Amino acid sequence: MRPILALTAALALVAGCATAPDSAPDVGPSRLIEDLRILAADDMQGRAPDTEGGLKARAYLVQRLEDLGVAAPPSGRLQAISGEVRRQSGTRQVSGANILGLIPGTTHADRYIVVTAHYDHLGVHDDQIHNGADDNASGVASVLELVRRLKARPPEHSVLIVFFDAEESGLLGARRFVENPVVPLANIALNLNLDMTARAETDNHLWVTGTYQNPSFRPLLEPIAPVDGISLSFGKDTPQDTGANNWVEASDHGPFFRAGVPFIYLGVDFHPDYHQPTDDFDRVRPEAFTAATELAVRAFRALDQGVN
Repeated sequence: MRPILALTAALALVAGCATAPDSAPDVGPSRLIEDLRILAADDMQGRAPDTEGGLKARAYLVQRLEDLGVAAPPSGRLQAISGEVRRQSGTRQVSGANILGLIPGTTHADRYIVVTAHYDHLGVHDDQIHNGADDNASGVASVLELVRRLKARPPEHSVLIVFFDAEESGLLGARRFVENPVVPLANIALNLNLDMTARAETDNHLWVTGTYQNPSFRPLLEPIAPVDGISLSFGKDTPQDTGANNWVEASDHGPFFRAGVPFIYLGVDFHPDYHQPTDDFDRVRPEAFTAATELAVRAFRALDQGVN
């Protein structure tokens, strides 16, 4: 299912979008930071699936999509999920719901880019809230900013927005979606997955994983210039990348990859607050997060214009 590229025209388009930002109202960065703050606040209780905090986060995101004017797909706004998770302490049943939105494309209405980010996190353990500001309130907030831009300047492909639940429980939300897709998998041009976009200052990179598996994507993304010192970096997807340094199946893009759907994963590298109760909003540098989000938006535009 590798996409066919009209390379000559596509690369010309990419060169233009590599440096020119979208024309959209200036409220974007402040709303981006506010979405992150709200999702990573203590009253969300770490957003674990099927908890009061997880339900509160879900309600917030449903309302944000409504406020942005994003319609639900014909299948509905929510996709129920459930599954069994095995831990060292035993097996438990997890339930939750994916959140969906649909933005029609202007040119390729029957071809879809599925933009994803998981909204769950680890919840409360030992009386400590794991707020998951970077993992993954950040990716969700970045997707909401992309949605705002797409409403101001519609995409060429139709875009399915999916906020996955229960990623931390074994990619349950993504697995549910891929096994029961709301559009045929054959109609999905690619999955663009955002997971941890806030802490790019760790190495000044937003990492791009998936061009080893989908090499035709790389010439579309390479021309994208750095933003405020943060740049795209390609890797963590080759046979030489082993263990925790291989991200091909490290997040919700994994089930898409296994199903043969082309994917690109955008995320920052590990940092000391990863999966710790210290992954809080006040650890995020707004300028680095804003720059990484801008890179993600430009990456989407390049892929949207370059992929059939």
